[in-house]
This record gives sequence, structure tokens and C-alpha cells, in this order.
Amino acid sequence: MTIQRNAVGEMRAEVEEMRAGLARKIAAHIHVEGPVATAVPGLGLARRCAPSECYSAAYEPELVVFAQGEKRITVGGATHVCDGSNFLLTSIDLPVVGQFTKASKDEPFLALVLKLEMPVVREILSQEEFLVPEVSSGVRGIAVGKTPPELLSACCRLVDLLDTPRDIPFLGGLMQREIVYRVLRGPLGKHLRAIATLGEQSNRTAKAVAWLKSNFEKPLRVEELASVAQMGVSTFHHHFRSLTAMSPLQYQKRLRLHVARVRMTTEGLDAASAAFEVGYESASQFNREYRRLFGQPPMRDLQARRLASVATVLDS
Repeated sequence: MTIQRNAVGEMRAEVEEMRAGLARKIAAHIHVEGPVATAVPGLGLARRCAPSECYSAAYEPELVVFAQGEKRITVGGATHVCDGSNFLLTSIDLPVVGQFTKASKDEPFLALVLKLEMPVVREILSQEEFLVPEVSSGVRGIAVGKTPPELLSACCRLVDLLDTPRDIPFLGGLMQREIVYRVLRGPLGKHLRAIATLGEQSNRTAKAVAWLKSNFEKPLRVEELASVAQMGVSTFHHHFRSLTAMSPLQYQKRLRLHVARVRMTTEGLDAASAAFEVGYESASQFNREYRRLFGQPPMRDLQARRLASVATVLDS
């Protein structure tokens, strides 16, 4: 028993050192706030030096490995708390609400973000060791798990490529394939397998999700979405909610509000113009739903965000 406890303790210490090592590597390559792209195609790094208010975001299929700090991510009615021991897997496009809850100058929030290419996932799944079918019904489009040492090791080596740019063209793709392999072999692999496997109900539902994302400003016709997924309406409703934790209407509203918020921030649109651009026919309805999601009316929210942004710049 004592030997077992010692072995477990040594393993935990090893994982903690690997996690700290990944945090140091990420910190060495990103010195500004926010996510930044790197020289490795598909690889991004994220840094945040202060907690934040809730903000909207649109996640794409990606893997996020958290190295330091803490972040809350809400999808539909479900909230995921992610810290340095976790990784996040998103297998479809999803509108989410995020919040950085633990971040400071001395211990910034640090994470690695890797875009997932479904053709690569499918090619790996075609290998012999993945040909045994698995039960994948009821999977979510987003999931959180504990980061295993094998995945930490692969991520450390991927970030190390930034120190040897000449190796990126040859080794970058190989290391990303290893990371996808590690995810598929782990407990969360079923979430990725279900979306990547052609003909699966989750795969067909994901096609409808992608169509809705590309046409969010149009009037919602569930029958049309169900047709894209090649399902009956009631079956489609069930699988859509199971995958996204939202109904199609809730998904469309969240995405519309997110895009409107981004356009008001980056393009200087007023609330009414942004509302009509994303598909709202009533500015008052837009204001009500915006306040319900973000806690205050559009213009007040934008003013608060600008002040927070200025304060962050002055404090840095």
C-alpha cells in the first residue's frame, strides 16, 4: 500500500511539473493579452493577466489545453470550470459565454489552442486500431476532461517547435496528429469520433449546426434544418439539443447576439443597425434579449467594455 501511494505521489508530481513546464513554454512565446496565432498552422496561444466580466464567443472545433489560471465557459444551461489540470474539446461550432476567473500579472491565465481539422481526424479514425465501433449516442459538442501526461508531453513538444522554425513544416503536422490521436484514445475521444464519423446522427446534426451558423441571420425553419440532417423534426430537435445543450432557436439567438456585439465593438454600429444586420426585425426585442444574456442594455454594455479595455491597457 505504501509503495502504491508513493508511486501515485510521484506520478502526480511528474504531471504537475509537466503542466508547469507547458505554462513556462507558453509564457515565453506570448507577451500580450488575448489569443495569438503562431508560426505553427492551427496553433494559437492565449494569455490573460486579469479576471474578466462575462463575454460572448463563438467556438470552432478545437482543443484547448489549460496550463495556468481558471476560466468558466457556459453553453446553454451548462457551465464548465476549467483550470490548469483540464483540457477542453469542442467538436462543433458553438456560441458560448466565457469568463476568466483566475488570472493576474504574477500568474497569468495561459492556454494552448489547437484547431481541429475533421479530414485529419477521419484519416486517423480509419486506422485499424479505431475500426471497432463504439457507442457514441448522446455526446455533447463540448466536453472537459483531465489532461493526461501523454497529452501534456505532446503539447510541450509542439510549442517547442516555435524555437526551431525550420522544423515546423515537417514536424508540425506529425505532432498535431499525435495530439488528435491522444484525444481519440482517451475518455473524451467519443465526442470527436461521433462528429467525424460520416453517417452518424451526431455527424448529420453537426451539418445542420454548420448550416445554421452560416445562415443565422435568416428566419429559422426547423423543417429545413431537419432536412439538412436527414431526420424527422422531433428526432432532429432531440439530437440538436443533446449535441449543443440548446434548442435551434436558442442557438440562433446566442449566435446573433454574439455577432451583433462584435460588430458594435469593431465596426461602431449602433444597437438598432446591429440588430437588423443579424436578423432581428424588432430593435426592442433585440435590446431585451441582449440585456438578458449580457446583463445590461447594448450601449451601456459597450461603454463598460471600453472602460475595462482602457483600464487593462493603463494597468499593463
